[in-house]
Amino acid sequence: MPPDDPDDMAASFTQLVDDLAYAKTFYPSGKVTSYINAQASRVYLDIYKNRKEESNRIFKFWKYDLPLTIRKHHGILFFAFLYFSLFFAIGFFTASKDPDIPLEVLGSNYIETTHENIAKGNPFGIYENGNSLLTWLGIMVNNIGVALRMFAAGILLGLPTLYDMAETGVMVGVFDQIFAAKGLGIDFWLVVFVHGTLEITAIILAGGAGLILGKGFLFPGTIKRMDAFKKGAKDGVKIIIGLLPVFALAAFFEGFITRLYNNVSWLTTAVFALSILFVIWYFIIYPIRLQKRLLVQLNEEEE
Repeated sequence: MPPDDPDDMAASFTQLVDDLAYAKTFYPSGKVTSYINAQASRVYLDIYKNRKEESNRIFKFWKYDLPLTIRKHHGILFFAFLYFSLFFAIGFFTASKDPDIPLEVLGSNYIETTHENIAKGNPFGIYENGNSLLTWLGIMVNNIGVALRMFAAGILLGLPTLYDMAETGVMVGVFDQIFAAKGLGIDFWLVVFVHGTLEITAIILAGGAGLILGKGFLFPGTIKRMDAFKKGAKDGVKIIIGLLPVFALAAFFEGFITRLYNNVSWLTTAVFALSILFVIWYFIIYPIRLQKRLLVQLNEEEE
């Protein structure tokens, strides 16, 4: 593993680069060459993340640290997405077959209010109720609390985290089916996911952070279990910290923007579209491109 001391890390990197040059010369297709290249890449990325820069540390966190951490755990985070989607589909399907399911999942008052709004021709009128500022703050605090619980639950082998993700997925699926049954399936996505795009994405990533924590303990790999657990906890905390502004923005959209779907539909549609583009770019495309760019820089320095 790369040492924590900067001088030792620099020395290790220099030695690895020398070894890699030798290996590429005499064993260009050997397994040892691939192994040394992987080790050198990892140390380089650690040096790059930890080096001093003139830029703001918060800016550096968002530009480098968080995307590289996301990229490192893309596999687990993708699993979290598939897992959530599975239970979303289960909730949607069961609600379409059993009319009592929505009552059990969302409560009779919520269902009755929603059906009344649909009958009045204002299906998403529930988002127009309440004070915008209080709605924003209340939802933000609640969602951050849910995210922290899902992450912390990862310490229990990730099982409570999986349960929370399944429960949330079923709830969203049931909610979707209520509107789809009335022919409002597309409207559901265009209105609810004005805020839901960021909110659900953040919930899935928070669940993924909990799974990263649990994986570090369950599957330590070639390092000590406690060291793997600490690394998982560190990466999970980075993801949770990175999600805090996402939760705040999602709650702001729910409190101030979603309610405008009747009067300023172009704005809500634009927010929905931009939110999707942001999620795809920042959490999928940018981490991959950043990693590739850093590895290209590494290869250029070796040459």
